Amino acid sequence: MRLGAAEIVPDLDRTDAWLLFIDGVPQSGVDLADPGYLEFEYVRRIGHVADLAFTAGEPLRALHLGGGALTLPRYLAHTRPGSRQLVAELDDVLTDLVREHLPLPAGHRIRVRAADARQVTESVRPASYDLVISDVFAGAVTPPRLTTAEYAAAAARALRPGGVYAVNVAAVPPLDSARSAVATVRSVYGETCMVAEASVLRGRRRGNLVIFASDRPLPEAALRRAAAADPFPARVVSGDDLRRFVSGAPVVTDVTVMTDGQAPVETSPQPTNW
Repeated sequence: MRLGAAEIVPDLDRTDAWLLFIDGVPQSGVDLADPGYLEFEYVRRIGHVADLAFTAGEPLRALHLGGGALTLPRYLAHTRPGSRQLVAELDDVLTDLVREHLPLPAGHRIRVRAADARQVTESVRPASYDLVISDVFAGAVTPPRLTTAEYAAAAARALRPGGVYAVNVAAVPPLDSARSAVATVRSVYGETCMVAEASVLRGRRRGNLVIFASDRPLPEAALRRAAAADPFPARVVSGDDLRRFVSGAPVVTDVTVMTDGQAPVETSPQPTNW
């Protein structure tokens, strides 16, 4: 299945680094010479949580919902050798393009399935992943069926105790959709925080907002230090500040999505051992 026009172009700022554009929008950055380098700020923030929430160097089981150029799977394979990773990327033509021009490292344990992200999330064996990352866009919009509380709950079922769910959200002023996205994740998980640049949180410009959630406390203090030290410093919002951010925002459910005329995908989950 082909979902958009993809192009891989050199990153002129780095040797052997490449940028993936889909429909003219920069989507991923890959440095083949240094897979530990993360070009995009929102990807860097997810990398921080992967580094901080688990024992350094320990292999992880990771589920990536949305593949792109496979930037984060490469990062985890580099920083945590032996990690077993499953990627759900519906666009098999894109995956073939990425594999041809940006080959995966030798010895990787990354499997890519050309399947719908929600179907994969609902079909994996419960409590089988340390990290679930949702970063799925059709153009500049996340498919509605991947924004609901039921989808977040499916990711929660896939996580082991202490596992982390990470969601990339497009934050567009006046932030109504972003507030609902955070409220929806908070309705499912006991611990939640979000990370974004201050100008994005104030609604001054569009950008990315990353939500992190778990059934156990997140490494917020260390994440604050890491996010503040990034080239484009970001804020970590949690606790009372997060409650104020989502105050009055509706939780998105399959029912509300269907009411808006965007029915969730019908699934017939089949357990997998991967």
